[in-house]
Amino acid sequence: MYTLEGDKPENEPQEEELWVVSKQIVEKAVLQAVQQYSQERKRKEKKAKAKKGSLLQASDCPEQREKKK
Repeated sequence: MYTLEGDKPENEPQEEELWVVSKQIVEKAVLQAVQQYSQERKRKEKKAKAKKGSLLQASDCPEQREKKK
């Protein structure tokens, strides 16, 4: 189909709408991925801190026992 200067193709509004919707979908997917990554990272950090804390407590126990003797 040929168009004259200044004429817009009939499907241009649909293509523009598709572009906007596609952009929104991608932005939403990226946002969800970032949020998921952030949550997983926080969980791992919390788990690592808890493990480190329990290891410190376990290593403190023999010292406390020796002090009591």
